[in-house]
Amino acid sequence: MPLKTIEKRSDFLAANNTPKRFITNSFILQMNKRNDQHPAGPEARYGYTVTKKMGNAVIRNRIKRRLREAARAVAPRFAVEGHDYVLISRHKALECSFADLLRDMEFAFSKIPVMKDNPRRR
Repeated sequence: MPLKTIEKRSDFLAANNTPKRFITNSFILQMNKRNDQHPAGPEARYGYTVTKKMGNAVIRNRIKRRLREAARAVAPRFAVEGHDYVLISRHKALECSFADLLRDMEFAFSKIPVMKDNPRRR
């Protein structure tokens, strides 16, 4: 079953400004609670970011496919309704085995909901 995706840039930016983020070797997971009036509804949504620093379009698409498939396998068990999740790739996302990616994904999704809402230091 496909996961619902984040499509608007403003929703990606809102997730970027949230204090809830978990960093692994292969990706960064950000979690943002949407307000109740958001038109997306109560279902959790997912977004994937792979920058041009990672490589050409073929490599970026491969990384995005790996992240999407790992999220599809793990996220439904841990996702909280009414939240947006953004996965930002790191260089290890392409190099690590898929089993390691799944393990990182499970660990990040299990830890991020219980994190405290401490404001980020800049």
